[in-house]
Amino acid sequence: MRIDKWLWAARFFKTRSLASEEIQKGRVKVNDLQAKPSKEIKVGDVLIVRQGAYFKTVKVLAMSPTRGSASVAQLMYEETLESMEQRARQALEFKNNREPALSIEHGRPTKRHRREIDNAQHDWNDRWSASVD
Repeated sequence: MRIDKWLWAARFFKTRSLASEEIQKGRVKVNDLQAKPSKEIKVGDVLIVRQGAYFKTVKVLAMSPTRGSASVAQLMYEETLESMEQRARQALEFKNNREPALSIEHGRPTKRHRREIDNAQHDWNDRWSASVD
């Protein structure tokens, strides 16, 4: 079975074309090797799939040519214990070390606010000069 079709059927990606794009970008590996969307996989293969900031290492347990419910899709693979522990550690790290940009409350100033800042900091009547007066 093609890997892009399996990833779609196992509900890793919403569409088969999204799965193909992620494979072409190098975000999916089969048995620690880069894959192409047409790569044939079989039961027992180990896949490393990147979803957002997280990596999942899964072992293929079953094949299904159609996309079923989420409960059926979960029976198609088994995530490794190391992968689950790594994702939990990474989630905890993201929680404890927040992105500095998220602390910005107001965002970028408006044109009016920028003018107020400029007028408050500079008195354009005072002339700046490099010469000594």
